[in-house]
Amino acid sequence: MSEKSILAYFKSPEEAEGVAKKLRALRVVDLSIDRFSRFPGASMYSTGPFTGGMPSLTSVTYGTTYSDKDVSILAAADPSASGMSDGGQGGPTGRDIILSVVVEEESFEKARRIVEEAGGFV
Repeated sequence: MSEKSILAYFKSPEEAEGVAKKLRALRVVDLSIDRFSRFPGASMYSTGPFTGGMPSLTSVTYGTTYSDKDVSILAAADPSASGMSDGGQGGPTGRDIILSVVVEEESFEKARRIVEEAGGFV
């Protein structure tokens, strides 16, 4: 049998999890839910200006510190890190949760409808 995949974007992990429960009833081949960022790499820890520490500019601006020094430099060099940005950098628009699902071809249209009816951006 042939398989098809869907990539859908959500605003929260809870939204994606709700859809995932419905999709599992369709006998999905594979399913994953992840969060993505405009900067690669997971953050080492979350901090902010009111927690008593300011290890870097990215910790103040983005509320996180990256474990990879190169990613920290990239994030700090972004126009939005200066506070002087107009906000038009084209980064995530609030939909930073991605649901990836692989289904059998005969279930594809039903799966797509489930995702779209739940507010997923396909």
